Amino acid sequence: MFTTTLSTFALIFLAEIGDKSQLVCVLLASRHRGFPVFLGASAAFVVLNILAVSVGAAVSLAVPEWVLAIAVVVLFAFFGVKALLETDNNDAPVEEMSGHGVFVIAFLMIFIAEFGDKTQLTIAALGASADSIAVYVGATLALITTTLLGVLGGKWLTQRVAAVTLHRIGGVLFLAFAVWVIYDTFL
Repeated sequence: MFTTTLSTFALIFLAEIGDKSQLVCVLLASRHRGFPVFLGASAAFVVLNILAVSVGAAVSLAVPEWVLAIAVVVLFAFFGVKALLETDNNDAPVEEMSGHGVFVIAFLMIFIAEFGDKTQLTIAALGASADSIAVYVGATLALITTTLLGVLGGKWLTQRVAAVTLHRIGGVLFLAFAVWVIYDTFL
């Protein structure tokens, strides 16, 4: 069981470093308190991993990939445009959302973006071929670790880069993710 947990952790951790979900955490944590971002993203991964291990690939087969892709594109495009339109007055602090609001946004963005993603399908495949509890533990720990790294990276950025610059970079990245999803799914 330990070997399965460790190998799952290593595989999923390496697959998620620099992935869109980690970058979403960086961007959200650069604009909001990190703890609700971490909790929301982690909760999404906990739920997604339960789905992946228990239901496997059947869930992603029940919902067409193009439907998921459209939901991701709309969500990323909305947040991209919103970030590009935001203005800061002399780098005043970003208006903070409630912890609940940040939690919900992080949860939904990660859940929708990762539902049926290669990582979830990998976890489903591993769960079908190895001890499902060990796979769940290894995958969940890996995703929570990459989420923590993303949140800490976001906080580090806010101490070194002007808020208006982060808004612009975040907006462009969210729009780039939307285009990437369109390309990856439809072209």
